[in-house]
Amino acid sequence: MRTIVPYIRRTLQEHYTANEAANLARIVCCEMLGISAVDYYSGKDITLSANDVHKLAEILTRLSHFEPIQYIQGTARFMQHTFRVSPAVLIPRPETEELTEMIVKETAAGASILDMGTGSGCVAVSLSIAIPDACVEAWDISEAALAVARQNNNALGGKVCLRKRDMLETATDETARFDVIVSNPPYVREAEKREMDRNVLDWEPAQALFVPDDDALLFYRSIAAWGARLLRQGGKVYVEINRAFGREVAALFQREGYRDVRLMKDISDNDRFVRATR
Repeated sequence: MRTIVPYIRRTLQEHYTANEAANLARIVCCEMLGISAVDYYSGKDITLSANDVHKLAEILTRLSHFEPIQYIQGTARFMQHTFRVSPAVLIPRPETEELTEMIVKETAAGASILDMGTGSGCVAVSLSIAIPDACVEAWDISEAALAVARQNNNALGGKVCLRKRDMLETATDETARFDVIVSNPPYVREAEKREMDRNVLDWEPAQALFVPDDDALLFYRSIAAWGARLLRQGGKVYVEINRAFGREVAALFQREGYRDVRLMKDISDNDRFVRATR
């Protein structure tokens, strides 16, 4: 063990900061190689099996190409649940967990909820589990993402109705039937790519991340239009946003006739969420 951990850290520090390398070394050892936390932190000298030596080499190679550790593990934690993830879906973020917790606190049992752009299904499935008798529907344009969401829904005991739908379609005259619409849509401008880490830019699905530089509010206009059709009176929209466009997103919902529009910050004090009432 005295040689394994320094070796992992030295290898990873060619690509990551010292703190990142240390954190990744712990995950690799304790979560992927099955070394106990006690042995890891006590520095016990442990010899890896031939199989584990091969496994470690593969992991380090993938990390050296900046593949996110969550994709290598195939899982990510969200709302105290373990979700399957793959490069077909975004890795769940703490900010999205904040948004989900907000909805759980503010939504009554038996509510009807629509998650637009569900990805891994982390929000929809978590809401289905956390809110008693909730009726949850989730849309995504990507069949690959929906396949991951279905796995998570089945594995975690969610009761989400998953549908392949394009949220940029023109809103139709469907009957209003939802109490809540939630969305974490694409909101990163193309120009922001130069500021992004390679583990995001090279691996996470661009379709779920980026919007044109000249139309940063593209998805929010569509969400507002769908909400006008699908939300019951008094129903609420919750969206995650680019911190650079908080006021603009809030103003958009106000122009579209929503009331009680509120711009809210995340735990890092960045503008991150907008809530609006139909």
